[in-house]
Amino acid sequence: MDTERRLAGFADEASSSIEGQCAVLRNLGWSSIELRSVDEKQIVDLDEKEFEHVLETLDENGISVCSLGSNIANWAQSILTPFEETKSLVERTLPRAKALKASFVRIMSFRIQTDSENRVLEDQNEKEIFRRLRYITDAFADEKIQAVHENCFSYGGLSYEHTLRLLENVPGLRLVFDTGNPPIDIDARTPFPYSYQSSYEFFNAVRPYIFHVHIKDSWKGDDGTEHYTFPGEGRGDVERIVTELERDGYDGFYSIEPHMAVVFHDSSVHSSPKERSDNFYEYGRRFEALLERVRRSL
Repeated sequence: MDTERRLAGFADEASSSIEGQCAVLRNLGWSSIELRSVDEKQIVDLDEKEFEHVLETLDENGISVCSLGSNIANWAQSILTPFEETKSLVERTLPRAKALKASFVRIMSFRIQTDSENRVLEDQNEKEIFRRLRYITDAFADEKIQAVHENCFSYGGLSYEHTLRLLENVPGLRLVFDTGNPPIDIDARTPFPYSYQSSYEFFNAVRPYIFHVHIKDSWKGDDGTEHYTFPGEGRGDVERIVTELERDGYDGFYSIEPHMAVVFHDSSVHSSPKERSDNFYEYGRRFEALLERVRRSL
């Protein structure tokens, strides 16, 4: 896979419209997208006419979908809700993923349960989490789509040990590793109020199971404020991780998720359409340069 074909991104950070998302990718010379939302709606929430327009626009621009960034079992969903809600979302997502010809579907592992002081509860309903993720993974596998779990702020993101327990209990599940999540996520193995995770330590523990990679960089201030940076400028060990991936022969996608001009889970972050597009483009170019620097060093 040549360099350009290995690069993709959450282009809804560049533009809400599918036209704008395709335009910024074409300007970068990239032909793949990690599709998450269009016109501020999740892909499963688009009506049939809106979804057909997405398919047509992607086809007209020669853009393929490497991964569908679903909200299945994400940080907003509780394991305490009825299982039927999980099944319903999977059943709604499957035909859209198939129509988009997505190779992967990004999932998570349900909202972390805490007490009134934000201490992580010892009982996270692990058995039920594992049961539901087995259902999710098998449902996509039946359609020859790989479910990939992201190390985001859900059960599996509490530490690399939690992710490894998921893999042990959910046959067929693989990982999307996000370089920028560990520096802003607690390590639940440490004493309260918890330390933050190390991206490289997390990566090194799970690397045999990584099928897909999100490029994000970040750090967290003493006051708890999250800060997002260009790749290589935060605490995400981006260049070190990419170097080791390339040395290991990783031939999957790198999908950028800047979180600088707009943050998907934080509606308080606002930027103009031009600022969003320009930031995404600059982020892409900077990651291209980082990847080229890594490849020259090997």
